[in-house]
Amino acid sequence: MRILAALALLSIAACATTQATPPVQHWQDVVTAEDRVRLRDWRSAFTRALEQARAANHGQQIEREGALLDPDAALGGPIPDGDYRCRVIKVGAKSQGLLDYVTYPAFHCLIEQGKAQRFTKLSGSQRHVGLIYPADQLRQVFLGTLVLGDETTANKYGTDGVRVVAGWVERIGHSRWRMVLPYPHYESLVDVIELVPEQ
Repeated sequence: MRILAALALLSIAACATTQATPPVQHWQDVVTAEDRVRLRDWRSAFTRALEQARAANHGQQIEREGALLDPDAALGGPIPDGDYRCRVIKVGAKSQGLLDYVTYPAFHCLIEQGKAQRFTKLSGSQRHVGLIYPADQLRQVFLGTLVLGDETTANKYGTDGVRVVAGWVERIGHSRWRMVLPYPHYESLVDVIELVPEQ
């Protein structure tokens, strides 16, 4: 009788745990129509941006980055939680007069677990904040928004069409990942963020 009572209590506890943890949403249920197109066309954005940068005499810089700027470098494997050094490279000019290739020093980024993985770029004038969702065997999807300047809070994804960002998160080497953000609203054709765990 005591064993049956204990089993009943365990069953109730399991139900309570299940009810308290909401299911993770699929990125397809969250993504905006515009971002769905940007994610679909990521490779054409990437190759077009690289062509522009090479035409502006940045070929050697591109080659030095190796897998980071190779559209087909994805190896598969999710990105773990933790602290990261994240370096942003903007490739291809969105309009005439802008630079075709800009690289920035590494910033501090954080990936932590919630209902889904949450990515936060903690420093810099353009700070990406959002969620990372499972996608396929090669990559994950990032859906987020930009926090600019001295702002302290981020808009909810999808509420400000100019601030939304979307991209693919891919492992490209041992303890090395990248985030490919096609057709961002500011400055470039593609933003590539290198993610390396902090030691």
